[in-house]
Amino acid sequence: MKNGIIFDLDGTLWDSAYMVVKAFNDEIRNYPEIDFTLTEEILKSQMGKTAEEIAEVFFPDLPVEKGMYFMKVCNDRECAYLTEFGGRLYPQLKETLYWLKEKDIHIYLVSNCEENYIQAFLSAHQMEDIFEDTECHEKTGLSKGENIKLIMQRNFLDKACYVGDTQGDCNATHYAEIPFVYAEYGFGNVTDPDYTINTFSEIIDISEEIFF
Repeated sequence: MKNGIIFDLDGTLWDSAYMVVKAFNDEIRNYPEIDFTLTEEILKSQMGKTAEEIAEVFFPDLPVEKGMYFMKVCNDRECAYLTEFGGRLYPQLKETLYWLKEKDIHIYLVSNCEENYIQAFLSAHQMEDIFEDTECHEKTGLSKGENIKLIMQRNFLDKACYVGDTQGDCNATHYAEIPFVYAEYGFGNVTDPDYTINTFSEIIDISEEIFF
């Protein structure tokens, strides 16, 4: 039987908010016609949404194409900063992921972020060997729930769970018909998780309950 844990990224594996805010504001200063300054509070309130949804919040008065252009140029700078400097990994993250792999639990990542953002995370923290497959909204155009299902099908998983930190993550996981593990230390609030972890390493105990 092939078991796998599929992880969200922001608020679940790392907190990149400080660097993302710096990169976004550094880039947006090149466009004096844009009267918007990003803060960590605003950013974290939008975590888990697609770029299209976030653009509507950040640039509500702009045509969709223009808003998406600004999202792209800001994302490019964010990824350059993150690749060089990284973000803040949650405590015991790498050690826990390697423990899971030693127990023959396969590790995956599904996020609504852009593909180069995932690559920045993997590269900055040298984790390309941990995650066997990744998927994102930008690449497929699918919802998070559909991408979770896609990862499961593509990797022939018999049993899986998803770990995330927002209600949107929970809803997507229930759409995929697998257990949802709520990372309570993250950015969001969830009303109906199947399991809850207060620190990343607690996924070890949850995995033993789900898979063994």
